[in-house]
Amino acid sequence: MWGEVGDSPIEPISNRRFSNGGGPGQLSHQSNHRTVPSFKGEYEHALDAKGRVSFPSKLRKFLAPEAQERFTVLKGLERCLYLYPEDRWKQVEDRLESVNTFSAEGRTVVRNFLRSADDLELDAQNRLALPAKLMEWAGITQKVIFLGNGAYIELWAPEQLDAQDRALTEGSWPELFEKVMGDGKI
Repeated sequence: MWGEVGDSPIEPISNRRFSNGGGPGQLSHQSNHRTVPSFKGEYEHALDAKGRVSFPSKLRKFLAPEAQERFTVLKGLERCLYLYPEDRWKQVEDRLESVNTFSAEGRTVVRNFLRSADDLELDAQNRLALPAKLMEWAGITQKVIFLGNGAYIELWAPEQLDAQDRALTEGSWPELFEKVMGDGKI
């Protein structure tokens, strides 16, 4: 009655293998190099008394199965935290392994990037327990803003993000965008 069903050209997301397709936020499917969704958007959540915050469900759906709901959090280059899913963190570690640690600059970069790194895991209620020392450094006290940044997520205190946004004037945003993205490539 139903006949035989052939192999589907669409691979279930749970079977996909992800790789870094070139830059942050560019994950690609290895067999056909299609770009798959990356972390994007802005989500604000309150911290509870124990420093736990709910991980946004809209971001959770883009976690690769390889991440197993585990993350690495560390100081960002601005006054925020970087949150990498485990699968993407492994790519960062691979990149760090290629740094020449026989040079003072290489040792300094690796040391200062990794010194604040901490591993986290979502609990049964899909919350992250952020380390107190990192929250203090980033100025996170009552609320956290999750910003999708392609391959990773930035965690901001609302006041810190407001200050960052104020520094970006209406005229400087188009100029900056053109400088960074103006090569004509899409």
